[in-house]
Amino acid sequence: MPLVGVVMGSNSDTEAMQPAMDVLKELGIDYEVSVISAHRTPEKAREYGQAARSRGIEVIIAAAGGAAHLPGVLASWTTLPVIGVPLASSALEGIDALYSIVQMPAGIPVACVAVGTAGARNAVYLAAEILGLKYDKILESYEKYRSSLQGDSK
Repeated sequence: MPLVGVVMGSNSDTEAMQPAMDVLKELGIDYEVSVISAHRTPEKAREYGQAARSRGIEVIIAAAGGAAHLPGVLASWTTLPVIGVPLASSALEGIDALYSIVQMPAGIPVACVAVGTAGARNAVYLAAEILGLKYDKILESYEKYRSSLQGDSK
């Protein structure tokens, strides 16, 4: 059963989010992928947010570019942790998406990571930290990864 829901605003976001899916596999975290536009399919976003917990999802990673309302819209429909990944899909190179995600109103939090593929990877590492509070196997995988960073200058 998937623990993480990876939600993208468009099929064109797949390339930017592939590093997240790669890290989820590396850490052995089950996940699902959905394409939901906060603007073109708002009802689908509502349904996803409301039903995620009942399907076993414990963390949502939501990525979008431009106005980037997807993470906030999903957070408005669930009390699960939502991690927003701003994508560089406009002339503003992701700054617009970053501002959209970090400027949530009080009471509807969305965690935000860096713009682009580094952010996609960090979203998974943050999800692993959250899930590691409950799942020893995920904690062990994440701690092993973190140990491998010693001496790494990437």
